Amino acid sequence: MELWTIGNKAAVLGYVVAAAYLADSESAVNPWHMLAYLLYLALNIAVPIVKKQQPKRLLVALSAASVIVFAVRLNPLFLLLLPVNAHELLSLPKERRLLTLTAMVLPVLLLPVVLYPPYLLCALLSYLLQACGNSMGGKLAKLEDERERTREDVHRLTRSLHENIDYIRQSEYTIKLEERNRLSQRIHDDIGHAMAGALIQMEASRRLLTSDRDKASELLGNAIAISKEGLERIRLTLKDMKPRSEELGINRLRLFVDELSTKETVTATLSHDGDLDKITPLQWKIIQQNTTEAVTNALKYAEATAIHVEVRMLNTFIKTVVTDNGKGAPKVVKGLGILGMEERSAAAGGTVIVDGTKGFSVTTLLPYQGT
Repeated sequence: MELWTIGNKAAVLGYVVAAAYLADSESAVNPWHMLAYLLYLALNIAVPIVKKQQPKRLLVALSAASVIVFAVRLNPLFLLLLPVNAHELLSLPKERRLLTLTAMVLPVLLLPVVLYPPYLLCALLSYLLQACGNSMGGKLAKLEDERERTREDVHRLTRSLHENIDYIRQSEYTIKLEERNRLSQRIHDDIGHAMAGALIQMEASRRLLTSDRDKASELLGNAIAISKEGLERIRLTLKDMKPRSEELGINRLRLFVDELSTKETVTATLSHDGDLDKITPLQWKIIQQNTTEAVTNALKYAEATAIHVEVRMLNTFIKTVVTDNGKGAPKVVKGLGILGMEERSAAAGGTVIVDGTKGFSVTTLLPYQGT
């Protein structure tokens, strides 16, 4: 803004010098006139250099006073320089700008009538320039504040995302440790005891093999029975650990869609494309939860009669779309359901896109590294 003010003063001063020279070339090159021009320039160049408010206003006041002295002693044209200084001294809030304009116009009464038009023109143009500059400065300040708030929000969200990623990694690690501990304990309690009993029976059979062959044979049969029981327990343990096929990936999603068509008054369909084996269990969990939430919203608000779920593998993203033929919504208001979907997806580096223009669709994009 200070550069605009300096340019304004320079333009008006150039006009004063030119007008004075054209009116009387001898007085225009008068040493006193030259001194007045240089003094005015020196005072007004010092204004933007000084940073403290009080000395700055003092320099502006000296500049305004010198302009009045020059106008009285040398040439009334110097008063054309007064409006800019008056605006600098009396810059007021937007509600009181009329008072500033009045203070800039009033000195016209000290001028000859012939100078009324140029003075009023200088006063109005200077006022408009300063007002526009202040307005733009205010808008730039607001934009700067918004940029700073946006930067803080991005920083906060980035930190939250990193914390969520760390939490997911820690949770996965903790789950693995707990499963290993559970499996170890089960092997120790069930299989370990059986194997230890079988070894004891076989060791006793070996000792009695020469002295009591019947007893040794009986102990050996017991060891074989115990070993068979141990192997059966291993098989049952592994069978219990392996999840059922209907609980995995696309099969679980297909079961959900089939139950939806059976239990609700809608026609639900499912389609998929690409190598779904690349989708991790955590990503399947997010897909399942987001699909469930989107379907719940469709049943509750959309008045839909058909719902379609699509899972598609793209180059770097897993795309899951839940669409319905309901009434939709021109403006989507994000409730807890949509916010929950966004948080779940963001925790895995993904995003959620909601569109209500044609029916209602919820798209979940989750990143993956193709091999």
